[in-house]
Amino acid sequence: MLIPITFQAAWINNASAEPEGTAEREGDAVGKETLGEFEQQVLLAVLRLGDDAYSASIVLELEERTGREVAPAAVYIALRRLEENGVTTSAMRPPKQEPAGRPRRYFRVEPAGVELLRESRRQLVRLWDGLDALLEEGV
Repeated sequence: MLIPITFQAAWINNASAEPEGTAEREGDAVGKETLGEFEQQVLLAVLRLGDDAYSASIVLELEERTGREVAPAAVYIALRRLEENGVTTSAMRPPKQEPAGRPRRYFRVEPAGVELLRESRRQLVRLWDGLDALLEEGV
């Protein structure tokens, strides 16, 4: 079952309903979900920000780290979907500076999210393995 996360072709892919042409191989994570690029970026930003991970700070972190403009709505949607899938949790906290601020929803990556990030990284490392020389030579 594919669950749309954002407008950037980012999906959480449940392996029980794989797209045509994908096959499970021995040693692969069977029955696990995988993250799209944008979800990886959002989760990494949440991890990096720690206790200060709320939507606006996540947007700023993503823009700073990627060098690209990030639509706040895309982050909101990704955070909501990630939370619905048990990858993140959130809690409302009062403002740090009374009375000017308002309560914010802070996010945290759950162990399932950390495992998804690890698996995504392992997959990317396997894809990149052996390509350094090709890329340095030019294709």
